[in-house]
Amino acid sequence: MAQEDVAAANGATVVEKSVTFTAYKPQLIVEAQKVGEAVAFYKDVFGATETEHSLYPKRKADQELPHVVSAEIKLAGATVVVSDVSVHSGSNVKTGTVTALLETDDVEAAVAKAVAAGAVKVEEVAEGEADGGVKGKVTDPFGFTWIFVSPVEKSDKEENKEVV
Repeated sequence: MAQEDVAAANGATVVEKSVTFTAYKPQLIVEAQKVGEAVAFYKDVFGATETEHSLYPKRKADQELPHVVSAEIKLAGATVVVSDVSVHSGSNVKTGTVTALLETDDVEAAVAKAVAAGAVKVEEVAEGEADGGVKGKVTDPFGFTWIFVSPVEKSDKEENKEVV
């Protein structure tokens, strides 16, 4: 429930409500009618699980597969929304505009699995300079770039981080 604060502006009483956010859900917007394929890719390659989806309400009876327009997946403990660009018709939304980091103990295997499933390797797997861990980068068949990084030792993190 939002808390209310009262402030005076030009002699009038203004009630301001503080806002509390309950979740952060990145949204991946893919080409029309590609949500199902994207979710299948993320499940196969990243081990994501689909938690819910919405179907296009005007599906034709002769279509074998339903047209999924939006889905929520769990990926590495986070909820990610995958949506069809047609859901956002009339806006200037573009597909493939998010870069995400996924931490894994085996960067080479993650890159190999993604490439085998249709992703394109963007960079060779290499030791990271700024963050210290191993890093590999791919772009999935839907235009999103994924950077796989190995966990950095806690002592390394503490040396390179400043408390803000």
